[in-house]
Amino acid sequence: MAGEHGENPFHGVVDAIAEWNRMREVGSGRVAPDREPRRRTHADAWVPSTDILAQDDDLVIRVSLSGVQPDDVAIAFSQGGLVVSGQRRTGPGDDEATFYVQERHYGPFRRNWTLPAGVDEDDISADFDNGLLEIRVKGGAAPAEPRTIAIGSRSR
Repeated sequence: MAGEHGENPFHGVVDAIAEWNRMREVGSGRVAPDREPRRRTHADAWVPSTDILAQDDDLVIRVSLSGVQPDDVAIAFSQGGLVVSGQRRTGPGDDEATFYVQERHYGPFRRNWTLPAGVDEDDISADFDNGLLEIRVKGGAAPAEPRTIAIGSRSR
């Protein structure tokens, strides 16, 4: 997934803004969820629930991905940004089924976070178990030590 979106530092921000706008339209009742004017795309994909917590000095990100297969999830880290993306596929026979209630979202998803300064790729590990993706950033919750900056003089 690295390099998939070029070097656009605003890619994830645009995704989030598009989703917020879509949710506002649906939430206000102006557009019924099942009557959205266009098919949802990667830019406005569903957003899985996430918990972010500290365990000792580690930062832990838990992403709820029930019904998603581990092979359908990708994690990328670049320039301090962590991106989790993938998709939830429909079940066998779902295309022919008549749903009376359908509350789970299918298709692509994407979440991204800016990690604390100084985090290195080697500090990040991930496990997937029973639909829960847990990403651990070693030392990511440790308080940063302030650095003193020397003040120079421009007069000679």
